This record gives sequence, structure tokens and C-alpha cells, in this order.
Amino acid sequence: MTGYIAKLGAIWVEGQIAQLTRRPGQRTVFLTLRDPSVDMSLPVTCSTALADALGGGLTEGAHVVVHAKFSFHPARGSLSMYADEIRPVGVGELLARLDHLRRVLTAEGLFAPERKQPLPFLPGVVGLVCGRASAAEKDVVENARRRWPAVRFRIEEVAVQGPLAVTEVTSALGRLDADPDVDVIVVTRGGGSLEDLLPFSNEALVRAVADCRTPVVSAIGHETDSPLLDLVADVRASTPTDAAKRVVPDVGEEVARVTHLRARARDALDSLLAREHAALASIRTRPVLAEPHVMVDRRHDDVTALRDRSRRCFRAALDRATDNLDHTRARVTALSPAATLQRGYAVVQRADGAVVRRPADVASGDPVRLRLAEGELDASVR
Repeated sequence: MTGYIAKLGAIWVEGQIAQLTRRPGQRTVFLTLRDPSVDMSLPVTCSTALADALGGGLTEGAHVVVHAKFSFHPARGSLSMYADEIRPVGVGELLARLDHLRRVLTAEGLFAPERKQPLPFLPGVVGLVCGRASAAEKDVVENARRRWPAVRFRIEEVAVQGPLAVTEVTSALGRLDADPDVDVIVVTRGGGSLEDLLPFSNEALVRAVADCRTPVVSAIGHETDSPLLDLVADVRASTPTDAAKRVVPDVGEEVARVTHLRARARDALDSLLAREHAALASIRTRPVLAEPHVMVDRRHDDVTALRDRSRRCFRAALDRATDNLDHTRARVTALSPAATLQRGYAVVQRADGAVVRRPADVASGDPVRLRLAEGELDASVR
């Protein structure tokens, strides 16, 4: 194993200086090169002359590229590197890499607006990821409680700068996202240089925020700072104070809004009642409701008139029928045989009751009966 690794040539390795040790009187500088994305580190040694040549560029937290050769120590079972060249990663190169990463993540849709989650109106618990005893934590907590005194926080204090920042912030995000009581998560830190804010543009951290089920608010640095975390977060706050204003409502404003809405509701109800009262008063002034007996009286008069008219018509019809009956009776009386007999005529009948109309209907000596107006006579034919 040792021989195989020794055959490997020198390679370029990029990472962040997690630890730097200079011992007086020694010609060797010890440093730990760390990859924050995968939480892996390797010890690196270099000459004091090489470290001095970099001047202030060789500090803990600096992003560098080293040209080193691997060596394996069987006794300890460890792998280390000896650097013969160290180059700080310049700001221009960092910006180019961040721009490339931004384009890649944009193509994957991690920054798409439709992925953004709305913030709750009044969160029960606000998760806060911030630096230890930082001013950003104080700004968020004090401004949020000034707006809504009952707000509760679950604070995760982590490293927000240096080689441990990505790992600790990602772990804190996972813990807060797994807590069912946390309704919104705020990731915040104060301002700083591009290198200081570099952990918040780390791909692993950006993807961790994209996977959060809880809405995330990014409040990194000042308004001019724009790490990739701002693009993937559901809401981007320009400052920690602005984040406090976004996650909780202002109790004074809400009370004023409720008072205004209550006044509007009362005015609307009063207006509705006034309209209905006016409509009811208008209906009550109509004759049918103001004097309902007038309609009954009018119908009573109509019924009385119709009844009198029907009586008159019926009486007239009876009178006409009586007259017709009298006339008919008079005609019948005038044309009846009894009336003829009253004038002195008589009806001659034979013994069998047959009426004698001709002399030939009887013979001499036949008995006959004379029917008069007021009785009968017996007679015989001579």
C-alpha cells in the first residue's frame, strides 16, 4: 500500500483550511484541508517559506488549491499530503464557480417560483439557525418579539463561517425540519466578505434547503449580499431585521386591521338594516297593508251588489215565468171543452160513452146522455 501510494504523482487538491498550526523555530507548517460538502479532511504540511510567501492569504477558513503528493503512514493507518505549492482561490474564480453552480441548479428547477412555499400567517414556533451569540440572532428575536410578544423560538446556534459551517447549518436545518412544532425556519447571519458567506452558496446546503418541507427564510448578510441560499429559500429577507418582519405579523397592525374590518362590518350591517327598514316602511305604507279592511269592505260591497243584482234578476225571471204561465193557462182555459160547455153547449154520448157527432150515430129510441157544464142529463132519441 505504501509503495503504491508513493508511486502516485503530485495532484492539485481544492479545499478550505480548517486548521493552521505554526510552531516557532520549526520549518514546517501544519494545516488541515477540508471539503465542507462531504465533511472530509486531510492533514497537509508545507514549508514555512511557502506559507510565508502567501502572507495573509494563508489563514483558517481560506479557500485554497494545493499541489501536493500523498504519503501513507502504516503505523497510524493515516493518509497525509505534502504541499509544494499553495494558491489561494481568487474572488473572480469563486464568482465564476458560483455562477456555474447557479446555472446548474436553475436548470434543475431548484430556484423555480412554483416550488416556493407560503409562510404561515402566525407561526407557533420559529426555528432559527444562527451564529453563536450573534447580532443577527438578537436582531431577529428582539424585532420578532417587539412585533408579536407571544412568538416562540427554537434556536440552533451553529458555526456560520469556516470549514464547519456547511455541516452544522445542514444538520440544524434537518433537526428543525423534523420538528412538527416548527412552522417556519430562518437561516441568518450578519454581513461579511464573499469568502465569509461562501458556505451559504454550498451545493449541499442549497439542496438541503430545497428538500425542506418547512418554509425557509434566508437572511444572510446585507441587502447587497446574494448567496445561492437566497435563491432556493422560500422567502429572501434583505436583513435579519427584515426576516423578523416577514415571519410574524405586527400585533398593532393586526389589531388596527381587525378594528377597521369590524367597523366596516358594522357599517355594512347598519346599511343593510337601514335599507331593509326603509323597504319595510315602504311596504307598510301601501293601502293593502296600511288599511287592509278597505279591500275587504270593497269586496263586501261588490258581493252585496252582485247579490242584489242576482235577486232582481231572479225576481224578474220569476215574474216573466208567472206571466207566461198565466197567459198559457188562460189560453188553455179558453180552448178547453169545459169553457165551451160554460157557454151553453152540451156533449151527447151514447150508452157506451161514445160521443155522438152525427145523427146517424144513434137510432130512434136509443138512450143518450147529455154532459153539461154543471152536470149530466139522461135522454132518448125521438
